[in-house]
Amino acid sequence: MSAAKRKTDSAQPELPMDDAAKKAAEAKPAKSKPTKNGNGNGHDHIIAEETTGIAHRPFAPANIELPLHRRVDKSFLEYASYVIRDRAIPNLEDGLKPVQRRILWTLHKNDDGRFIKVANVVGDCMKYHPHGDASIGDALVVLANKRYLIEGQGNFGNIFTGDPSAAPRYIECRLTALAREELFNDEITQFVASYDGRNREPVLLPCKLPLTLMLGTEGIAVGLSCKILPHNFPELLEAQIAILKKQPFKCLPDFPTGGQMDARDYQDGKGGVKVRAKIKEKDESTVVIKELPPGTTTESLTTSIEDAVAKGKLKVKSIDDFTSEEVEIEIKAPSGVSAQQLIDALFAFTNCEVTIASRITVIKDNRPVELTVSEVLRENTDQLVRLLKQELELKQKKLEDELHYRTLERIFIEERIYKLIEKCKTNEAVMAAVHEGFKPFKRQLLRDLVDADVERLLQVRIRRISLFDINQHREEMEKTKAELAETQKHLKNVVKFAIGHLEALLEKYGPQYPRLTTKSSRHEEIDVKEVAFKSFKVAYDRESGYVGYKVNGEEFKLECTKFDKVLLVFKDGTYKVSELPEKLFVGPELFYAGLPDRERVFTCAYTDRKASYLKRFKFGGTILNKAYLCIPDKSRILFFSADTPKVLYVRYKPAPHQKINQQTCNPAKIEVKGAKTRGRQISIKDISSVTAEPTRGWDEAAATNEIVFA
Repeated sequence: MSAAKRKTDSAQPELPMDDAAKKAAEAKPAKSKPTKNGNGNGHDHIIAEETTGIAHRPFAPANIELPLHRRVDKSFLEYASYVIRDRAIPNLEDGLKPVQRRILWTLHKNDDGRFIKVANVVGDCMKYHPHGDASIGDALVVLANKRYLIEGQGNFGNIFTGDPSAAPRYIECRLTALAREELFNDEITQFVASYDGRNREPVLLPCKLPLTLMLGTEGIAVGLSCKILPHNFPELLEAQIAILKKQPFKCLPDFPTGGQMDARDYQDGKGGVKVRAKIKEKDESTVVIKELPPGTTTESLTTSIEDAVAKGKLKVKSIDDFTSEEVEIEIKAPSGVSAQQLIDALFAFTNCEVTIASRITVIKDNRPVELTVSEVLRENTDQLVRLLKQELELKQKKLEDELHYRTLERIFIEERIYKLIEKCKTNEAVMAAVHEGFKPFKRQLLRDLVDADVERLLQVRIRRISLFDINQHREEMEKTKAELAETQKHLKNVVKFAIGHLEALLEKYGPQYPRLTTKSSRHEEIDVKEVAFKSFKVAYDRESGYVGYKVNGEEFKLECTKFDKVLLVFKDGTYKVSELPEKLFVGPELFYAGLPDRERVFTCAYTDRKASYLKRFKFGGTILNKAYLCIPDKSRILFFSADTPKVLYVRYKPAPHQKINQQTCNPAKIEVKGAKTRGRQISIKDISSVTAEPTRGWDEAAATNEIVFA
């Protein structure tokens, strides 16, 4: 490189680069080559750069925002915000997702008390919802199955079996009385234009119910999710009354499928619950599942039982599903297994017990927030008081307007003010005459007379004037005044009025929605290793050298559970503990196979060719699949037992001048030590066999000496 070139390069300021830019800087730029659509002068590369919106700067610093970066950032943020706020996460104020709100609004607009075909509801709802009909139909079915807001007629599916609903053209629905009374008030609802600008839809429904916790919901958005468990409606109302009375309260989930719930870890909605199926003993060997945990169906539950059987975790004789309107799954246990053992195993290894986490994420003030059950209920209760106050103020204004107009009407007719307009020839003269006629009665009016009042009076028909009954009018006035006084009284103590409103709801709807999920203080903890069935038989085939529960062997037939480990001891004194083997090659030298027990006492006789020894020991703890030695290296096991025999029979190999060829010993006299202990010496003679029973050729009549250990 020339000096001028070096000077030019050094004059340029260095820009910060990330790792990718540094690698690009170190790499040599490739020469452009002719392509099928280019001539090799680099124009194709420039066109590609212009298409992507990235300038030709191979060493562009990382902190410069290029057009594509801005485009991606903006689009991603808009998409994420839309999914979070307008699709997946419910709003705290009315507890609804947008599709649910639009369905209810459509039903409200078309409500005449009769059932409406669901296909028509879906079609009308598409005027407000920018997505397809499938999402609307599915959401409507879910709302109908939650019982509170939509009443269905026809096949809306089965939450117990998981069967889908009929097609929208075959089923009908309408709003429940609860939804009509507590969800809508067009006069205090804020509206916006729909997605195409042709219609108006509510921003939020003026909901006076704690729908967020009543319905429960689940949603997955960009970067966050929500899992709100459904709660019992009457209990929520009681909790709201307690909030208004400033008393303590507690709310726990209630699932439409029933079950038994352990809510020790619920933590006011920040933890989770354990829910079990309700299982009853029909007889000594038969159990019946009557209620399901949430999130499961009879099909998924029976499938989980069959999977557990296939994996050897439990045994069943038969499974029969008789579910129709109520859950009834009958399970029979095999011989030798009691109904209680089967119930414990079902809870331990199948979906008869599930754990459900709770995460209450909602939209509050156009932002996603995570709240507790208590916080949500307090927000809903504050909103209830606020809405009731708005409705009372609106009612007060209507009653005052009605009272004002009735006063005007009485004076207009009784004082014959209408006679003053007979000679008037213009509208201005008529208006002026009426205003002039009411001046003497100004003190009787609730407020000043305005032109709108005059216009309304001028629309009174002659029949109304001729049939005017002063007594009836006074009765109506008194009734309106009494209603106005009552409304003003409620406005002075809105909290008390809200408590009365909740108590009326509780009395009317409480019996319709009893608790379905039984609350229990705690579930009895089940040790899966204790309740697991011994479904595997581990055997050893010495000829092939394989051991496992898929081996057809005659030695060491061990009945094991899925969770058991196997202790393997070989003739050279090597031993290890391994997982339950399916088919493991160990060779022909396996001496013992059994279940490991740290406190079990083993008896072992071995020889190292110089002498023979006997010891009693415990294996203690081991590392899985790690090989250990229980006798010295280059030794050989003569006898091994998983207990302590009463007598051991020792036979020696014949040798010149050998007087004693057999002896007995009592291994119980040897103390118990660790697996690495050497043991007590039996003899320096060559031993042919050590057995726990007399072998063939054992001379019972001959005098035998008992081995005395030093």
